[in-house]
Amino acid sequence: MKNSIKYLIIAITVVLISSCATTKYKKREINETVMQEIYKEIKTPYKYGLVMVPTDNSYKMDCPSVFRKDGKWYMTYLIYDGRGYETWLAESDDLLHWKHLGKVMSFSENEKHWDVNQKAGYISLQDPTWGGSYEWEKYDDKYWMSYFGGDSKGYEAGVLSIGMAYTTASPTKPHEFKRLENPVLTPKDKDVSWWDNSTMYKNSVIRDKEKLTGHNFIMYYNARGDSINPAKGAERIGMAVSDDMKTWKRFGKNPVLNNHRGITGDAFIQRINDTWVMFYFGAFWTGWDQGAFNRFAVSNDLINWTDWKGDNLIESSEPYDDMFAHKSFVVKHDGVVYHFYCAVNKAEQRGIAVATSKDLGKSETSFVAPPEKNKKQ
Repeated sequence: MKNSIKYLIIAITVVLISSCATTKYKKREINETVMQEIYKEIKTPYKYGLVMVPTDNSYKMDCPSVFRKDGKWYMTYLIYDGRGYETWLAESDDLLHWKHLGKVMSFSENEKHWDVNQKAGYISLQDPTWGGSYEWEKYDDKYWMSYFGGDSKGYEAGVLSIGMAYTTASPTKPHEFKRLENPVLTPKDKDVSWWDNSTMYKNSVIRDKEKLTGHNFIMYYNARGDSINPAKGAERIGMAVSDDMKTWKRFGKNPVLNNHRGITGDAFIQRINDTWVMFYFGAFWTGWDQGAFNRFAVSNDLINWTDWKGDNLIESSEPYDDMFAHKSFVVKHDGVVYHFYCAVNKAEQRGIAVATSKDLGKSETSFVAPPEKNKKQ
């Protein structure tokens, strides 16, 4: 009798484990119904307006990344001052009103550093759950940032590569992150492909908890490359993988999103129920009137992505973003979706704006008077 009960328990356990395994890896078919469902969930038709702007025209703001800790919201963002990118930090109580705190990645004093003049950082390993905690999670007791860097002066100038930086201190206080000594991905690597053999740009790192790629971490990054003419190649989004956040290798030989001309870039990943959503921006596509705009793609395995064919999520429509409205960072909090983006006007002033799923009024923040040469615009 005891043996019968023992074997029955074993049999039930095996069935339960098998059932859990089947459920864990069950994939939802990405069809038109799913795409429309996602679009309805993430769309933000109400432009609140600018929330972060330069105090004068000597610099520009770019690329917001938003996280939450201890009841407050924080944003890392980029400043370009003519020399290159540095990464800064701001805080907010309500996602609409922000205060600058200070730098987290600065120009190097050592001119021999490979990234002496460019450090464009993005938070890694954030909780990707839609409407979740948005906490910046640790690995190896460290908070990590991926970034693109280079030694040339100017706007995204020269050959750019991807590096990793980290800190063991609180990411809510401005302080310098420590950098790995060498870049983790470059356009000169042995496993470089036709689409990323020229230069590299934004990168976004998430955990692959189900090991769909066979690895612990995934980096989505956009790069320019063209085996025939690197100077005129398009930007596309592809993948790299790692098991320790320090050693990275490319995943596959082809990009996961490719529009063949112009820019497809700046991936940001969220998990909406059982579906993965990649927010990204497009620019200068063939047949598109908009200069730069935000869109999305959907996946059930983090590898194969179905591109949305409908309306842009964000596009130019206001005086403050009438040149470009691009570079997404999207969160859902208390039932409201906040879509942060980089707003650029025709005077080439650049700041950070937000659109929402609910009408929250209009921002009172605006750019300072434009440079003299562009005032007539």
